[in-house]
Amino acid sequence: MPGRIIGVSKDADDNLALRMALQTREQHIKRDKATSNICTAQALLAVMASMYAVYHGPTGMRDIALHCHSLASKLADGLKALDIEVASDNYFDTVWVKGVQCSAIQSYAEELEMNFNYINDSELTISFGEPHTTADVENILEIFAKIDGKEATEVTHELHANLVGAFLRTDGVLTHATFNSYHSESKMMRYLKRLENKDLSLVHSMIPLGSCTMKLNAASELIPITNPQFANMHPFAPINQAEGYHEMFRQLEKDLCECTGFAAMSLQPNSGAQGEYAGLMVIKAYHESRGDFQRTKMIIPSSAHGTNPASAVMAGMEVVVTGCDENGNINIDELRQVANELKDTLAGLMVTYPSTHGVYEEGIREITSIIHENGGQVYMDGANMNAQVGLTNPGNIGADVCHLNLHKTFAIPHGGGGPGMGPIGVGAHLAPFLPGNPLVKAGGDQAIHAVSAAPYGSALILLISYGYIKMLGAKGLRHSTEIAILNANYIAASLKGHYDVLYAGKNGTVAHEMILDCREFKKTADVEVADIAKRLIDFGFHAPTVSFPVAGTLMIEPTESEDKEELDRFIEAMIKIRTEIREIENGHADKENNLLKNAPHTADCIINKNWNYPYSPQEAAYPVSYLKDFKYWVPVRRVDNAYGDRNLVCACPSIESYMMS
Repeated sequence: MPGRIIGVSKDADDNLALRMALQTREQHIKRDKATSNICTAQALLAVMASMYAVYHGPTGMRDIALHCHSLASKLADGLKALDIEVASDNYFDTVWVKGVQCSAIQSYAEELEMNFNYINDSELTISFGEPHTTADVENILEIFAKIDGKEATEVTHELHANLVGAFLRTDGVLTHATFNSYHSESKMMRYLKRLENKDLSLVHSMIPLGSCTMKLNAASELIPITNPQFANMHPFAPINQAEGYHEMFRQLEKDLCECTGFAAMSLQPNSGAQGEYAGLMVIKAYHESRGDFQRTKMIIPSSAHGTNPASAVMAGMEVVVTGCDENGNINIDELRQVANELKDTLAGLMVTYPSTHGVYEEGIREITSIIHENGGQVYMDGANMNAQVGLTNPGNIGADVCHLNLHKTFAIPHGGGGPGMGPIGVGAHLAPFLPGNPLVKAGGDQAIHAVSAAPYGSALILLISYGYIKMLGAKGLRHSTEIAILNANYIAASLKGHYDVLYAGKNGTVAHEMILDCREFKKTADVEVADIAKRLIDFGFHAPTVSFPVAGTLMIEPTESEDKEELDRFIEAMIKIRTEIREIENGHADKENNLLKNAPHTADCIINKNWNYPYSPQEAAYPVSYLKDFKYWVPVRRVDNAYGDRNLVCACPSIESYMMS
């Protein structure tokens, strides 16, 4: 089941709330049995599309649809009047034309700066969209008329539809109140702002999600994507009309190869998980090109990134899990034994470096050598490249292929589920197998099938990473990595004595992220790691990654974007929460009715509810002094997860209709 399923739940004050349901199917829980991989989500793009529908509403969307269809109808009728064959009488926005001289038509069309879709020498299709006008229809008909030495018929400006019968919808469309309320710019702007106000984002505070690298997306990097010469380019525009784009692709590929130590790069995958899939399919194609069709076993250590097992299964491989030692490093003796046992069927190893445990895998070169000695390839998950760029690289440690989360390490916005980009870099021996495309020359000479609809994925947002790399340069990229590692170690050192860091290197340091062990609090104070996460919201912070990769822990990644003042705010919040836990441990606070169990606290809860808690509203809402200058008010209290899993909905009727007896 791909995508997200939304359940209708309720919070601690019985307010209704929407939440993602059935999370037990996710990759971080089910691993190789997962039915959903959150890293493939393109939620931000979906939100943009939905807001288009919100603004226009059902009437506006029908008007736009009729406009597009009307233009197609006028073209079809005009072509028929010129005795040109229209291949189908049933169409919406696209007219299919047969029996014409495509080369001559293309020449005239490009003079008028028009592109058609040429199927072969005698067939083409022409599609209309919202920006097109009757003048475009007139120009197109002039082109066809000129070829045959005829006069084009006059085109009416009235709306004209050829859709009939079974092709017409009769049911309601976009009936929810949201799609029928915000049809002026003022209303739409305020609606969007209200939604934004519910969100705790980087405009409020650091987001310390371990493994997610929620770093700054600087305004200077985002400016180029608003340039219409980039933004309005069609993915399949002729290459000679997109030379600037292709020069950017070449330079970005070169820069990313330099960052990774690889020989070649594909910009096609649309997410990290899609990059994993593409990389594994490249490995599979490489083995099969050598006649090794039996190499289907993929070793995945327990410290690997959570998406890896699900991606391996999707690529048709069998997952073999190996363990870690007490310091969080891969158990090399166990790995060697398993690799030797699988040597005839070993496809490779998926390894995350630094590991998801937040440490540099000290035996990484020995690990990659073991896999190569047994005929396998090494896939390195690039989720933690934020701790590598400029200091080391996947090629240096012996990896054969690696995906890069451009929406993490290279500054494409990551919150809200994308838009993601997960290019893959490969060694020279794997370059021939990089993914191709049926319409545009891409990939190697033995290319695997396309992994995205467009040859360069979401090409527009590549400009963000291009700008990030060019503006920082080699020294700046290295410095960013150093500061990311410094920030993580500063937090780890500052929290020493309050929380235990689960794993560290031999010198006692972590990489760019760390895991705080919170499991003991369950025994001493009945405090779950989720309670700490919820309480952090009262302090104005998004929670770190909860219970991944180890249950009952917090994985914290501060990134290089945060200055010492912000790190100190977060450290102060974490120490204050530890003090609140200690109050429960020593019996000064109730185990069931306390600041952590009741968090987060809404403004409504503080102001309007009968206050029946054994602590003051000030302790709940303003636990530290900096909150008096700027307070983020959470819109919902703690949500009942089980209730949400029991009450799934596939549409959004009015909120009253969710009421249950």
